[in-house]
Amino acid sequence: MYATYTRVSTKRQGRSGLGLEAQQEAIKAFLASRNGEVLPEGEFQEVESGAHNDRPQLAKAIARVRMTPGSTLLVAKLDRLSRDAEFILRLQRSGVPFVCADMPEADSTTIGIMAIIAQKEREMIRARTKAALARAKANGRPVGNPMGAKAFGENAGKGAVEARRRKAAEFVEKVGWAVQTLHDEGKTLRQIADKMNEMKVPARRGGQWSAATVKRVLDALARQEAQKAQAE
Repeated sequence: MYATYTRVSTKRQGRSGLGLEAQQEAIKAFLASRNGEVLPEGEFQEVESGAHNDRPQLAKAIARVRMTPGSTLLVAKLDRLSRDAEFILRLQRSGVPFVCADMPEADSTTIGIMAIIAQKEREMIRARTKAALARAKANGRPVGNPMGAKAFGENAGKGAVEARRRKAAEFVEKVGWAVQTLHDEGKTLRQIADKMNEMKVPARRGGQWSAATVKRVLDALARQEAQKAQAE
């Protein structure tokens, strides 16, 4: 038996159904594959940022699972539960069973890695948004101008090369620690690539991980360490 939880970040998404329908479809597919059933009064839906952990509907979903032995909290994706790694890991340690429809076989290690990646992604999105607004303001552009992103887009003119470098650095910053952790555990490049694909972590250009992709990340990490050592 399952208590289901779906979440979108904005009221506009909530009204339009954008995001919610996809989550609901993923949950339905999971339940069908497991012959699973939803607990009576066990469906919970919320319009709230994943950065906030004091969400009433999530609290009710967790309470519903706790009061029903043998039941499990079901979400479509881990980031719908939260983008706060500490919250996810604390929930995991508390003994509340939960499962993600998009990676139902994930073990505790996978959940831990994905939790930290989700949090890192949130932090990077926030940093990029703040930097973009600051650049727009400094250049005298009205903040919120729909043409602003195009005007100072990352791939425009002389900034294209620097933009590519920045994106590559952000990618390594986001997933590098996970790749390094798996490498330190003695896994081969191919095994690391398979694990990243299993966790559904997109490669830099959105495709699948390969041994070559893993090597590029490890090489980038090695260069960063060398630069730090020189700076010291």
